[in-house]
Amino acid sequence: MAARSHRRPLRKRRSALVFAVGVAAVGLLLSLVMVLRPDGEPDTVRSAAEPAAGPRSSATPTTPARKPEPKPKQKQKPKPSKASPPPSATTPSARPSPAGTPRSSPRPVSGTAPLAGRIQPQVTYEGVATHYDAADGDGACLYGPSPDLMVAAMNHTDYETSKACGAYILVRAGNGASVTVRITNECPLPCAPGQLDLSKEAFAKLAGLSAGRIPVTWSLLSPGTSDTVSLRYKTGSSSHWCGIQALGHRNPLARLEVRTGSGWSRLTRTEYNYFLSPDGTGCGGPLRLTDIYGEQLTVEGIAVRPDVKQATRVQFARH
Repeated sequence: MAARSHRRPLRKRRSALVFAVGVAAVGLLLSLVMVLRPDGEPDTVRSAAEPAAGPRSSATPTTPARKPEPKPKQKQKPKPSKASPPPSATTPSARPSPAGTPRSSPRPVSGTAPLAGRIQPQVTYEGVATHYDAADGDGACLYGPSPDLMVAAMNHTDYETSKACGAYILVRAGNGASVTVRITNECPLPCAPGQLDLSKEAFAKLAGLSAGRIPVTWSLLSPGTSDTVSLRYKTGSSSHWCGIQALGHRNPLARLEVRTGSGWSRLTRTEYNYFLSPDGTGCGGPLRLTDIYGEQLTVEGIAVRPDVKQATRVQFARH
């Protein structure tokens, strides 16, 4: 008996083939309809190509240009005061002393004088000049005789308890003549503030002695000099009491101090231009000198030798 065949009947296969062809034809027809829409492209293509709503944005957004920031205003340098000269280009250094090693503190800005009294640098004073017989050049400052008679006595007010002693003063007359003098004396009352009593030798540089009294202007100097500061102990000085004097200083002296166990002690200045230590404190020890500009010189090794002028080989800076 022959086995039953598993092949489908031919009629049924043809029916399936016809159905598949029909489905394919319907799909093709639908595709043609979509392609032939009036706008020429399907909705799915349009939605992928452009956003559904809102303005179009540039493909490469540009950054708005920043406004240049304003440059900061430069501060103007303050104009130098007429009362203050420009700083000195060089600062002379102190030379070593044969009697110990002196030390100088940093000098302040040139032109400033925080320790000055009535007589200030870079200030012109008006007054009158008279003359006297200076003899050997000595006077109330007790510097002693000097061959240099270009000296003067400062009026009592500006003498200021000997603070003017040793100051160099430039004196000018109305006729244009001038002379530089060193203060070695005091002109007592009734000498008025601003008045200078010049040695006859100095007065003669400005006018004839017969003039007697002339109007002048004068100002403080910080001269160039090769001299150095010297120190001298007063007659009768010892380790129990002493008076100390500075000589030959370029600028007016403001302070003289002695070293103690607790630091520096300032001595009192007298009208005769000595600094006193009434109980002997610091006598024969290190000394510190300060000028009106604040510069300090420290000197060691000056022994108590009354009436002996002892060189230190140091000098204050020029201003």
